[in-house]
Amino acid sequence: MVRRWIFILVLVLAFDGAALWFWRQHKERRFNPLIREAALKYQLPPALVKAVIWKESDFDPNAVGKAGEIGLMQLMDEAAHEWAGSMHLTGFAHEHVFDPRTNTLAGAYYLSKVMRRYSTTDDPVTYALADYNAGRGNVLKWMTGPARTNSAAFRAQIGFPSTRAYVDAIRQRYAEYRTDFR
Repeated sequence: MVRRWIFILVLVLAFDGAALWFWRQHKERRFNPLIREAALKYQLPPALVKAVIWKESDFDPNAVGKAGEIGLMQLMDEAAHEWAGSMHLTGFAHEHVFDPRTNTLAGAYYLSKVMRRYSTTDDPVTYALADYNAGRGNVLKWMTGPARTNSAAFRAQIGFPSTRAYVDAIRQRYAEYRTDFR
């Protein structure tokens, strides 16, 4: 009798585990076509855009942050309007970035812009992610001495532990997501 209950328990746990795995796969892959489109348009690696979405919203297009950032890539009003202006969109409102396609395009535009700021460094991704999270003003404070162009030195000088953890988490997930876009 005990063996039967153990068997049933193992079967239920296996089923739950498999269901959770399939749900997670669907959740993380459902936006891949939009991510690929936006990344190609703004010349970014799709896996990087996806890693930012993972960290910013955990793939929730209705996510709202404490400072008013919204959507998959947690865009602030100013960044969203900057993208809309570059696209010559009229009647654009910040709420439009709740749409996953709009959000991904606007977020990729902004991330691409930030990446270009640090194109003379040995690894623009590290600097861009810190900028995306903590803002340009903070990044400029941390870019002193060798950290002006050396990403390892820059990472060590990041003044906010949460930003350092943000950069590290996205870089790790970025490496994992590369297989999604081969």
